[in-house]
Amino acid sequence: MQPQTDVKSLMQRLDQRSRDIFREIVEGYLASGEPVGSRTLSKGGIALSPASIRNVMADLTELGLLNAPHVSAGRAPTHLGLRLFVDGFLEIGEPARGDRQVIEDRLKSAGTDFEHVLAEASDILSGLTGAAGLVSSPKRDAAVRHVEFLPMGQRDALCILLTEDGDVENRLIKLPDGLPATALVEAGNYLSTRMKGRTLSEAAQDVREELGSRRAQLDAAAATLVEQGLAQWSGEAPGRGRSLIVRGRANLLEDARAAEDLDRVRQLFDELERQQNVLDILDTTREAGGVRLFIGSENQLFPLSGSSVIVAPYMGGGKQVIGALGVIGPTRLNYARVIPMVDYTAKVVGEILTRRRAKDGTG
Repeated sequence: MQPQTDVKSLMQRLDQRSRDIFREIVEGYLASGEPVGSRTLSKGGIALSPASIRNVMADLTELGLLNAPHVSAGRAPTHLGLRLFVDGFLEIGEPARGDRQVIEDRLKSAGTDFEHVLAEASDILSGLTGAAGLVSSPKRDAAVRHVEFLPMGQRDALCILLTEDGDVENRLIKLPDGLPATALVEAGNYLSTRMKGRTLSEAAQDVREELGSRRAQLDAAAATLVEQGLAQWSGEAPGRGRSLIVRGRANLLEDARAAEDLDRVRQLFDELERQQNVLDILDTTREAGGVRLFIGSENQLFPLSGSSVIVAPYMGGGKQVIGALGVIGPTRLNYARVIPMVDYTAKVVGEILTRRRAKDGTG
């Protein structure tokens, strides 16, 4: 996971007594969803008087790790406190055997249709965590075999991209006035030479830099076509628009306890409808290379919703990240259970996709 704050510095400011009390408060809050009071701690595993515990709680509150959400004397962890707990105290192990069995059995019995597998993964995560499950469909980025521009009348051309896995994708582009036919051939040959055997994302930046530095041996007309082609292919393939699969929205309502909570959930629902924004968040795992956790305001998409988002990438053949899945729920998620569960689900989904592509001869 990617730490979001200076955990080491905060930990150094806590003595053992403060750490013990802090941990008890957070674990109690995550288990019950309610603030934890000094009397509860003194009757539990903390061998101190309520007054002594309250003094430590006051120090932890001053550090920004706890707050008092209600009039009661109980304390709950802030988003910063939860981050410190996850990064500094929590030991992340393997998923529970029962969770692993459910994930494996349901995904492996979901059939060969990969969209159905993804929908099942979202449903599994929602059911096991009590949160909402999120899964993004694969981000296609196969190696390019050939690029070609074909004239379609006086003002249009078809930009054709053939990938190594046998897919053919087309884009219709507008041509500038007076464009010579030779420019279409020149632009297609140029892109095919520089992109063959590489993915679009790998080659596009190099091509743009070459065009920008005038190293490309192209006339102005052909260079314009190349730039148009790159701009067209930077989006998703037509007919293959990526989708966001969300299951368990109703779970988010069950945790809403007050009018302000309902307002936050409504805002969260609104954001979930803007699928591209959520897909962008899920895609951050492509750079992180592992499970990512966003707590409260750490997530720019849902800063006011009081939610936590846990996401992990799933991979296709060649260990290439092509999509992501995860959960979104209240900040009092059982992180020790949910984090390894999300990670394991992503691995099983990746294995299913890899086997399917190998069977189809496209892996």
